[in-house]
Amino acid sequence: MDDNATAAPSWRRNVALFLVGQTVSLFGSMVVQYVVMWWVTLETRSGLAVALYAVAAFLPQGLVSLFGGVLADRMNRRVLVMVADAGIAAATLVLALLMANGVTDLWIVLLAVAVRSVGAGFQTPAVQAMIPQVVPGEHLMRVNGIFQTIHSAMALLAPAAAGAIFAAFGIVPVFFLDVVTAVIGIGLLALVAVPTLERVTESDATYWQDLAEGMRYIRTHPIVRWLLIVYTVIFLLTVAPSFVTPLMVARDFGSEEWMLAVLEIAFSLGMLLGGVLMSTVLAGRGRVGLILVAVYGFGAVTLALGLSTNLWVFYGFMFLLGLLVPPFSTPFVTLIQETVEATMHGRVFSYVSIVMALATPVGMVVFGPLADVVSVQALLIVAGLATIVVMAIATRLPSGRATMAASKAPAATGL
Repeated sequence: MDDNATAAPSWRRNVALFLVGQTVSLFGSMVVQYVVMWWVTLETRSGLAVALYAVAAFLPQGLVSLFGGVLADRMNRRVLVMVADAGIAAATLVLALLMANGVTDLWIVLLAVAVRSVGAGFQTPAVQAMIPQVVPGEHLMRVNGIFQTIHSAMALLAPAAAGAIFAAFGIVPVFFLDVVTAVIGIGLLALVAVPTLERVTESDATYWQDLAEGMRYIRTHPIVRWLLIVYTVIFLLTVAPSFVTPLMVARDFGSEEWMLAVLEIAFSLGMLLGGVLMSTVLAGRGRVGLILVAVYGFGAVTLALGLSTNLWVFYGFMFLLGLLVPPFSTPFVTLIQETVEATMHGRVFSYVSIVMALATPVGMVVFGPLADVVSVQALLIVAGLATIVVMAIATRLPSGRATMAASKAPAATGL
């Protein structure tokens, strides 16, 4: 934990500016994410095309996150976030101008998505590593919960806005909206006081030495290692299959835009409620216990999605899936922020970003083409059962047993 956050009397101002700026920027990015995914789904109705979208959206982020995390530990994190956000906005503006002039080739859209993903690879580790620099340690879980609640509220607002704009005006105005929100986010972040770590100004280590140090750190810390294993399981077996749920709606229930919008709204409403619970009644609960409940819940709900034959029941289970996200992600991020040294946050969070970015396209390389061969329902059933079985095994690994033991130790009240 960075002592600068605790010592600074204006930390609440910094947190407010940071949260508002990231919220505005995130809103624009999420609107683009939903609309592009819907556009690909409705234009192609192909599992392979949806898989290619997932690869373009996440693979570049995974490839550059490792380097982005090292940069986040070697330079001022606020500056890195601002530069990355500006690069993403520039790529979006170019795509908007191309599509406004009739260039709508799928490969052009996917290329722009990939460039945005590269920017996210630098931005995401820096944002997550920056939070402990502006938030005192005793408020981390609550602020992370608030951040998750805001994220969920934006996730609720974004598909509604995306559906309205997409249905009324098409895809191009969405891109211009994203550029405007990025400019606002960058401006607000410029007002946040984020100190440069002493390690950045004092270290003589080379870039590659820093990279190797991050790998060694994860390898020798069982709790961090186990958390990354769990994260990988969830993204491979829960997040990746969820990308084909719009395909299931389009094939089995109808292809109207509102059906896809309601699917995302149901998920986001669940996330919103989960975020509120994490920032209030669940803020003091054990981190590991919350993660375990959420993970097994993911498996059960994914299984139930595959068994659903009614659209509104399907929406109900998507709500439950969203409800479980904050009890998983908030304690996960907080545990890493609390247990990892401040000078290592960027590199450790880069591995989190790598897992998030690579596990999804790897999973979609399997689930996407399979969705053109077997039913989406069968894929969801298999993924749900596999999640439960694999997690039961993960808790019995040496790193899993070490994490369970640490969570039960009297001194480890946060775990």
